[in-house]
Amino acid sequence: MKKKWLSMLLVLTMIPALIAGCGSGTPKGESSSSDGKDKEVKEPVEIRIMGYNAESTRATYLKMLDEKLPNIKIVFEFVALDNFNNVLNSQLQAGQGPDIIEVGGETRLLANAGFLMDLTNESFTSKYADAGLAPYSLDGKVYATPLQSWYEGIFYNKKMFQEHGIEVPKTFDEFIQIHKQLADKGIKPQTMGAQSWEPMMKQSIGLVNNDFYSNPDNKDFDEKFNKGEAKLADAWLPAVEKWSQLITEGILKPDMLGLSYDQALDEFATGKAAMWESGPWAVGTIMEKSPDFELGMFPIPGSEEGPGWLVGGPGSAFAVNANTEHKEEVLQILDLTATPEAQQALIKDNAGSSFLKGVEVDLGEIYADCEEAFKAGNVYAPWTAAWDSGNPVVEGYGKSLQEVVAGVKTVKQALGDADNINQTMRESLK
Repeated sequence: MKKKWLSMLLVLTMIPALIAGCGSGTPKGESSSSDGKDKEVKEPVEIRIMGYNAESTRATYLKMLDEKLPNIKIVFEFVALDNFNNVLNSQLQAGQGPDIIEVGGETRLLANAGFLMDLTNESFTSKYADAGLAPYSLDGKVYATPLQSWYEGIFYNKKMFQEHGIEVPKTFDEFIQIHKQLADKGIKPQTMGAQSWEPMMKQSIGLVNNDFYSNPDNKDFDEKFNKGEAKLADAWLPAVEKWSQLITEGILKPDMLGLSYDQALDEFATGKAAMWESGPWAVGTIMEKSPDFELGMFPIPGSEEGPGWLVGGPGSAFAVNANTEHKEEVLQILDLTATPEAQQALIKDNAGSSFLKGVEVDLGEIYADCEEAFKAGNVYAPWTAAWDSGNPVVEGYGKSLQEVVAGVKTVKQALGDADNINQTMRESLK
């Protein structure tokens, strides 16, 4: 069963698998005591963490682990999200893999295949709020504990908006109009690193959050979707077609398909574009490039006026490889992570809220325009919060949206592709 669904996932991603070395403990060494007698000393145990968020977003946290746990040597391995599942799956199929795995929407798939350790009864697990544990639970068992929350909205250049008399949009029509106003002034309204499938996927789901998930009548949609009883091509179509006006209006253009995340970030940070859809992890780089940048973020607006929605929720989490040879040390790391000090260390390099009970975070002035959305709880990403086959589905959907921008597919076809992947994954798990 393990090989069946993992092979399916590899086919769906269509990226050549890269196999990295497996983690291993450092053997005991010999050293001499001060009195000349030989004394056996344990070398630090090497624990490998594989993550798809860059090491810079974990720097303060990793430094804290080194200081607090001298018996452990952390080896952090970054693998970009576009290739993460391929690398991880190849290693797991070989009975190897990292000791600690950063997981998101693939958690339930990995747990169902037996690759993750059950953390339900560990003492640190109960320190987290249920909302943070829910995306990483299956059949009443917890398989990962949450790191800080994540969210994405529309970063904007406050100075540029003020100079041209532009206000933060309250509706999606206003959002489109802003793009036209800026373009008429010779300013690139929005940049997007559409070389990756993620930005369009997330931005379109931002409008789905506003126009679909905000309706109480649709609260059970994700459960039906998991069971194959509901389809995106039916339920999401009006909202995604509304969002696709950005494509038909020539705002999101085919040439953006050649633009990387870093190139888009640079365009925005250096004032070559007025808006860019991303999240708090980019703030440090923006301010390094332009220390005087007046940065703000607003939520993705809906068809009707309201507080808007951000794409996000419980972010990634740490799961434990069921085959780790260093269970004791790995659990020490997760136990330390479930402390206010560790949570604040995580948030320092990648702003977000914490799911550890009792920890409060001040996100600052940059996110003032998002305050009402946060207060309303308007932060959601269905593929991490609810879907059994989250990552494969949104990856397929995002890649199909790239084809929509290229002019070779329709929005309905892109949603249909996602439905087909969901059905394929469901069948592979039977």
